[in-house]
Amino acid sequence: MATTLDLTLLYLFAAVIGVVVCRLLRLPAMLGYLAVGIVIGPNALALAKDSSSISYLAEFGVVFLMFVIGLEFNLPKLKSMKSLVFGLGFSQVGITMLATVAGHLGLGYLLMHLGHPGGLLGWGIGWQSAVALGGALAMSSTAIVGKLMAERLELESEHGRRVMGILLFQDLAVVPLLVLIPALGDGASELTRNLAYAGLKAAILLTVLLAGGQRVVHMWFTVVARRKSEELFMLNLLFVTLGLAALTEHFGLSLALGAFIAGMLIAETEYKPQVETDIRPFHDVLLGLFFITIGMKLDWRSLIEQWELVLMLTTLPVLFKFGVITSLAKLFGASTGVALRTGLYLAQAGEFGFVLLSLASDNQLLPAHVQSPLLASMVLSMLATPFIIMYSNRIVMRLSSTDWLLQSLAMTKIATKSINTEKHVLICGYGRSGQNLARLLTKERIPYIALDLDPDRVHQAAAAGQNVVFGDATRLQSLSAGGLSRASAVVVTYPNTASAKKILRLVHSHASQVPVVVRTIDDANLDELQSAGATVVVPEAIEGSLMLASQALALVGVPIRRVFRLVQDQRAARYGLLRGYFHGADDDSVDELELQRLSSVTLTQDSACVGQIMGDVIREADMNITVVSIRRASGAVIDPSDDVPLQEGDTLVLSGRPQDLSRAASLLLKI
Repeated sequence: MATTLDLTLLYLFAAVIGVVVCRLLRLPAMLGYLAVGIVIGPNALALAKDSSSISYLAEFGVVFLMFVIGLEFNLPKLKSMKSLVFGLGFSQVGITMLATVAGHLGLGYLLMHLGHPGGLLGWGIGWQSAVALGGALAMSSTAIVGKLMAERLELESEHGRRVMGILLFQDLAVVPLLVLIPALGDGASELTRNLAYAGLKAAILLTVLLAGGQRVVHMWFTVVARRKSEELFMLNLLFVTLGLAALTEHFGLSLALGAFIAGMLIAETEYKPQVETDIRPFHDVLLGLFFITIGMKLDWRSLIEQWELVLMLTTLPVLFKFGVITSLAKLFGASTGVALRTGLYLAQAGEFGFVLLSLASDNQLLPAHVQSPLLASMVLSMLATPFIIMYSNRIVMRLSSTDWLLQSLAMTKIATKSINTEKHVLICGYGRSGQNLARLLTKERIPYIALDLDPDRVHQAAAAGQNVVFGDATRLQSLSAGGLSRASAVVVTYPNTASAKKILRLVHSHASQVPVVVRTIDDANLDELQSAGATVVVPEAIEGSLMLASQALALVGVPIRRVFRLVQDQRAARYGLLRGYFHGADDDSVDELELQRLSSVTLTQDSACVGQIMGDVIREADMNITVVSIRRASGAVIDPSDDVPLQEGDTLVLSGRPQDLSRAASLLLKI
């Protein structure tokens, strides 16, 4: 009999395999978790015959998911998107749930008169179950859609803002549904009393915690943060999250509701960014376990035995949600193309749909014979989502002839701005960096055209007389309309490597004579961007250190001309000596492990390389590192040229990636 440790190892191994496969296929990791759950579950290979031994651990995944959602619900964000969140989002969830219940009642009435009291294909569920199903059907996948939109740089587009507004309300709607569904399972006679009692408890608890809790949480986190201990901060974060989750559970509410409140309390404090970073590993791993347990509940045989029902439950809800969301987006002022894209992006099932479905099953609202078809249909709709989004432009073009016309008008508007402009700078992104660049160009009387995807920013800047238009810089049509072939330079002002590489490919293919300047956060992708065709890459971290050094040198009396020459020498050498740092205890984040760093190695009398020429040693050992400096045992620092003989007591300062530095140190110190 398998022990809990055996099952845990099985889950983790299956999760690793599933995520690796999804990464290779460029699919969301969530689909990998669901797939491996199906494979190892009792209805397939039966490697794990039940999920009870790990289901409580997996439930924490939902807790941390709700905590992260709570972190996103700060008042300023909701206020700025109130029409999309509480208008469009509320309408979508409300209409979907009402239509589901109405459709269920109408179908039941029809089937009864046709002599099928058991329901369609053995459906046979009550109206309470229809309410729970309506709530699950109303959800879309924040994880899948948000990730794909971020990769496609569509978060600030017209349809992207509407999609995110609806997703935000869906996430918020989960909170009352977590209270409603358990009350529905108590029977019709006690429903009103139990629902009112649960609502009263939730209202009292929310009022008490949100009224005075934020101040207490802020003070408590400040006390903990002043101890300057990462372990203590992490322990405190887990304690607060799980403590509030346990508090709501003791009140007869759900664990997830308490986690949501914890997230909201922390969202308004200055500790939110650090909390988001710290909680992410727990959130991702435990949520993955939750989706594995969901996958284990799916009986693949239902796909064969009840394929008509599975097909109906997959296609009808997707088409229905697509129709509802498209119509509502159109009603709320979107163009036909934007409305269609919004509907296509949100037609699938979502992760919270699984949460609500699992909760409904636990409260005996769903018969066992309908659970597998429902799960199968939800999984299939989510599997189809990446492909629907990938081909959304083609679908919209076929469904709406006006969308092509509107896109043409947008390109015409950009072209009209640039038609009489040449030798101008094409600015990709009009955030703070883009606007500062535009001001300097204007002062020097150099023309520019800026492309940006934030409609509010474009509207305000254009109204102020600035030469900015709405356009996606990663699309050839936008760049061409902006006069790419006539531009004197292209500047990518936002630090997004994937987007910058797209722009570089387009410029290189269609206007290779135009130089491109790219902004990055640090030097991690400097070589990659230069290889992709960037004329100049500006890493903020290194440029910041150069400015800091130049100011310090000037203050201590170094002539300003020499300061400028030192800075220019570093830029001319592509930041060669600055691309590295000595590793410290706080430099172990995942991102920093791939950055170049410095390491010092002191040669002993037993080192085999002592007496040899440095260049020969480096070449023969095929070390992928650079020697920055050599310090003799006497204290003298000499130039690290290839013909320098290595001596006992020499300290070599090496620059390279961590794995290369480790290998070089082993070879240099080899006896």
